[in-house]
Amino acid sequence: MARYSRIEVALAMRENGIVPVYYHPDLDTCKQVLKACYEGGIRVFEYTNRGDQAHLLFAELYKYCATELPEMKLGVGSIVEGATAALYIQLGADFIVSPILNQEIAKVCNRRKILWAPGCGTLTEISQAEEWGAEIVKLFPAAESGGPNFVKNIAAPSPWTAIMPTGGVEPTKESLTEWFGAGAYCVGMGSKLLKKDWIANGQFEQLSAFVGEALNLARSIRP
Repeated sequence: MARYSRIEVALAMRENGIVPVYYHPDLDTCKQVLKACYEGGIRVFEYTNRGDQAHLLFAELYKYCATELPEMKLGVGSIVEGATAALYIQLGADFIVSPILNQEIAKVCNRRKILWAPGCGTLTEISQAEEWGAEIVKLFPAAESGGPNFVKNIAAPSPWTAIMPTGGVEPTKESLTEWFGAGAYCVGMGSKLLKKDWIANGQFEQLSAFVGEALNLARSIRP
């Protein structure tokens, strides 16, 4: 069962501004990355559903967060059907992220009052997602789906919409200024934030400091 409500997760996404997105087949590596992000100030983390038996890794990460990183809201991304959403919710997922708009996922999450962020690429899809109860919608791949101008233009007819761009967002002043200036609610970041070479070399203190700098930058830029 989720440790945090959908409202708590949505507010944490807004407060953090940045949601790290990550998967690795090694449990210890995932724990180290989670810990580095937590020490850098991150309180919302998206574990990506990739690879065989990814759900078993998640189950262990959930228990790790519950005991060692108690304020971390741990969710799952790359969910494309209701059954997989239900599986992760049973394992404790605090939120569900999908690259697509799928009503079965909406039903599963809404029944358990779990935040879900579906992938949308048009205003029609966004409107449908909100009708199905989405608090936040994901724009992915963000750079190829219209970039900051897409987010900005959605605000005119749909100012209540909260958009989380993922894909093409960088932890730089220029990139974050563009996205938050356009009206992004928060942003998702993978390898641009979680440097693969640092992780491979065990440079987790450096990673934590980098994540903290990016988090502070996002908070200073966001309107």
